[in-house]
Amino acid sequence: MIETPNRPRLLIIDDEQAIRRFLHTALDGSEFALYDAEDGHTALAAAATLLPDLILLDLGLPDMDGIEVISRLRELSLVPIIVLSVRDREGDKVAALNAGADDYLTKPFGIEELLARIRVVLRRSQPQVAEPVFSDEDLTVDIAHRRVTAQGNDIALTPTEYDLLRLLVSHAGKVLTHSQILKHIWGVTYLEQPHVLRVNISNLRRKIEANPSRPRHIITEPGVGYRLRVSET
Repeated sequence: MIETPNRPRLLIIDDEQAIRRFLHTALDGSEFALYDAEDGHTALAAAATLLPDLILLDLGLPDMDGIEVISRLRELSLVPIIVLSVRDREGDKVAALNAGADDYLTKPFGIEELLARIRVVLRRSQPQVAEPVFSDEDLTVDIAHRRVTAQGNDIALTPTEYDLLRLLVSHAGKVLTHSQILKHIWGVTYLEQPHVLRVNISNLRRKIEANPSRPRHIITEPGVGYRLRVSET
C-alpha cells in the first residue's frame, strides 16, 4: 500500500476475516494506515518489521492465546495495545492488562467508542512537552525526555503506565481519587471499572518500587485513591 506521511500505522490481529474487513471499512481512509495479521506468529513478525503505532488485538487466535501474544510483544516494544475480544469476564481483562495491554474493549463495540479509545491511546504515546524533572529518593521522572529511573535503573513503562505516573507526578503530594484518575487516563466510560486502575497501579509499583508490597512512592489512600509521596526536606 502507498504510505502517507505522519499517518499512524495500525496492526489488526484477528483470525476472523469479517472482523478485519469491518475494521478496514470503519477505520480506513486518510487517518490510519492499516495492516493485518490472522494469527499470533504472523502478528509478532509483522510487529517487528512494521513497527506499528498501535495494535488492535483479538485474544482468540488459532495458534496461541492473545495473552501470550501481548507478553511476547512487550518483549519487543512498548507499542500501545488495545484488546478487542468477546471475553467479558473481569479476570480476562485483568490478565490482559497485567500482560501489558493498554486498553480492553469487549465485542460487539461501537466504532465511535473504538475511535475515541484509539485517539486517547495514540495521544498518550506521543512525546510530551518539556516539563521539570521530578525526583524523590530513588525515583526520577524526566518528563521532557520521557525517562524514568528507579534504584539507579532505567525503567521501561507502557504508554498507559507512563501516563499514569505522569499524572501522579503532576499532582505530587496530593491525593487523586479513583474517579479522577480513571476519568483522566481512560475516560468516563471507565468510571465503573476500578480493576483497570488497580492492575496498572500494581504493575507500576512492581517496576518503580524497591519493595512493591510496601510501596514508598505510590501510596494508597484507602477508599479514596492514590498519592505520589514527596519526602519532607
